[in-house]
Amino acid sequence: MVEITPSSSFSLTMRLQLPNRSGMLAGVTQAIAALGGNLGQIDLIEQTRKVSTRDLTVEAASTEHAEQIVQVIKALPDIKVLDVYDRTFNLHRGGKIAIKSRISINNYGDLAMAYTPGVGRVCQAIAQEPEQVYNLTIKSNTVAIVTDGSAVLGLGNLGAAASLPVMEGKAMLFKEFAGIDAFPICLQSQDPDEIVRTVVNIAPAFGGVNLEDISAPRCFEVESRLRQELDIPVFHDDQHGTAIVTLAALINALKLVKKSLESVRIIINGAGAAGIAIAHLLQKAGATEILLCDTKGIVSSDRLDLTEQKRQFASTKSGLLADAFVGADIFIGVSGPGLVTPDMVRSMAKDPIVFAMANPVPEVQPELVGNDVAVIATGRSDYPNQINNVLAFPGVFRGALDCRANVITTNMYLEAASAIASLVNPVDLSPEYIIPSVFDQRVSTTVAAAVQRAARQDGVARR
Repeated sequence: MVEITPSSSFSLTMRLQLPNRSGMLAGVTQAIAALGGNLGQIDLIEQTRKVSTRDLTVEAASTEHAEQIVQVIKALPDIKVLDVYDRTFNLHRGGKIAIKSRISINNYGDLAMAYTPGVGRVCQAIAQEPEQVYNLTIKSNTVAIVTDGSAVLGLGNLGAAASLPVMEGKAMLFKEFAGIDAFPICLQSQDPDEIVRTVVNIAPAFGGVNLEDISAPRCFEVESRLRQELDIPVFHDDQHGTAIVTLAALINALKLVKKSLESVRIIINGAGAAGIAIAHLLQKAGATEILLCDTKGIVSSDRLDLTEQKRQFASTKSGLLADAFVGADIFIGVSGPGLVTPDMVRSMAKDPIVFAMANPVPEVQPELVGNDVAVIATGRSDYPNQINNVLAFPGVFRGALDCRANVITTNMYLEAASAIASLVNPVDLSPEYIIPSVFDQRVSTTVAAAVQRAARQDGVARR
């Protein structure tokens, strides 16, 4: 059984009433610790001579684990559980984002300029010179986050409404990390024709389009067609954001093991949007031997069930995932939990690099292979070396918007990856530090600058 570390994503707050005598609070905290919960903040709400009321924040490993903790506390003698609330659900109540005016309207003069009749002059100016829309409206700093809800996180096809909390979160990240205004567009259709037509029709209000949580293979078609029809950058984060950050981490991991990208043998498990994009970008960066695997094992040229995207990476070799591991230098997982065993890792070449990026449970727990690998990275924040798209997409869009790029090129991806990798000082590089923190304030500006340079080199910058 795979053990999951407690996380704030499963945190709860319990309001307890305890007799005001020695040892009562200690009994509660010991019960929480015995169940594997992480105790957080303890607040005293009210106290009398007889009782005290306290709020205890606890991190659990799952919804079931949280409920188990609550039931054990309820069973303690003399302890009253007055209230329990899920902190994650509370954070989402009413939504996580809002629209805020940049100017105040305090009098009739302000109103006349911001709205009618003054706004009419601005509309006419844009009609006469369409490029003025970038100077006189929100377009230059606004991104549409578009989804059909068909591949929400690792949860599957949840639909448009259920995807909205994720898209709100994405909008927050755009704002917090790059100062970009982004808005969720959750479409009640999973038909590529309808998705493309809808995005094209709403594009005049946006400076860029971020495609999100659209399942493969339709995501490839949607992105390709939108790139052809729109003159603003279109970026599928599940593909290219993941690929950029993976390459950035790999650049530094290879420095540690003193191997070159051209010389290593790479396994990628997961042949969906992320896996295919990673394979493409690694090839562009110089990788020569990539073995793509899916749920049936190695993507082999003798298989008859391959999509067009998989066929591009089909190998003459065949076999199961375990067969692919033998002698490989690098494993990159964008698949599912617990699919890799320690024995598979031990069959790899000397000083193997393992990126087990399935969330929330990686393909292999780092604790199980720590002594067998040179470097390990995951998609989780509670382990070192988190491969997180937040390192890429805010800076990529910041750079693309600032230079008015009409497309995001492969060269821009490569330069973004190199920029992220460069933020780890060679002196500080270690097996537990190959990628900067998502809270490193240099990341977005460094990536944006690199993206702008690449856009100008490629001739796609309009400013």
